[in-house]
Amino acid sequence: MTVSATSSVSTASTTTSSSSTSSSSSLTSSDFLSLLVSELQNQDPLNATSTTDFINQLTSYANFNQQQSINSNLSSLSSSFSSLVTLNSVNYIGHTVEAKTDTSTLSNGSATFGYSLSSSASNVSISVKDSSGNTVWTGTGAGSAGSNTFTWDGKDSSGNQLSDGGKYTISVTATDSAGNSVLNYTTVTGTVTGIDTSTSTPSLTVNGVSVSAADIIGVTS
Repeated sequence: MTVSATSSVSTASTTTSSSSTSSSSSLTSSDFLSLLVSELQNQDPLNATSTTDFINQLTSYANFNQQQSINSNLSSLSSSFSSLVTLNSVNYIGHTVEAKTDTSTLSNGSATFGYSLSSSASNVSISVKDSSGNTVWTGTGAGSAGSNTFTWDGKDSSGNQLSDGGKYTISVTATDSAGNSVLNYTTVTGTVTGIDTSTSTPSLTVNGVSVSAADIIGVTS
């Protein structure tokens, strides 16, 4: 396939093609078809486009047009899915849930955490840190395989009751008799009081902490 180098239309087509290649988002199906027509109008009569090449170009046009349609449909589907996720997340409001996270707000003098173990642990150490990263409490926990619950009474290691409203993070170290870690993940349990839909994945407010809807693993009430 050869296009006359002396044709001004061909030059314009080449320029348009280069520009479109550098920015695929600006190339529409109409642009693609216009380039194809310009090529036919300005081809060298002594070296015309072969039937095979022309069919290949028509196929490319059909594929391009179909791809644009697929992209449009996927965008619409993504928007619908996002709306569905948001709607489902609203249903959590007012319910007590368990979510994969390690931070909770001290309320009514206590905070409930949880942790999952892949197998029984011979040693489980738990520490609680405040929002500044300072360790305020350390102790031990149950080592049963599966889900375990730990309720912190809101007192520091010296026995002083800390004020409600502060955000605290739990850290769990669980090992078996061979010293291998058997910790899967940590959780918090609390009531969902709000939802944030400003991002693609809605976030739920659980015990005053933002938790991704994808991290909810159970509803207890």
